[in-house]
Amino acid sequence: MKTYIVLFRAINVGGKNVLPMKELVSLLEALGFEGVKSYIQSGNLILKGNNPPGAEVVAALEARFGFRPEMMALEKAEFDACVANNPFVAAEGKTLHCYFCNESPRLNQERLERLVADTEEYRLIDRVFYLHAPNGIGRSKLVANLESCLGVKATGRNLNTVNKLQQMSASV
Repeated sequence: MKTYIVLFRAINVGGKNVLPMKELVSLLEALGFEGVKSYIQSGNLILKGNNPPGAEVVAALEARFGFRPEMMALEKAEFDACVANNPFVAAEGKTLHCYFCNESPRLNQERLERLVADTEEYRLIDRVFYLHAPNGIGRSKLVANLESCLGVKATGRNLNTVNKLQQMSASV
């Protein structure tokens, strides 16, 4: 069995796409995944399975909760590589955000350069867009338009969450 880090996109935000973590864990266990652990309410899971969670999970969630959440599953080695590739190692955990993409981004460099603030730094490595935003991302024009700059869908986690998921995945 392989260990997977599963990231759901746009769930439990502003009362929309509500997905209770306890029920999600139970559903995944019923689908045959083992060692399922969740971390905070934003859709972060660690689990073991013979195959990566995919369409069967999304279909089961739609049947149970009435919506089709977008989901990304990364093998532990792939997730560990994302952490190891962090180009901003000196950044505080809350100021660095990793945006994981299901497919290779097609950067619109011109748009990116128009939107990035003077205080923000970024780097794309493989399918992860690293954004160091020391002033936060709440008002970032880049973050508000990130997917149009990447050309693909992405789900972001701050470095504190990424580090916690890596730590949790070591004990599954």
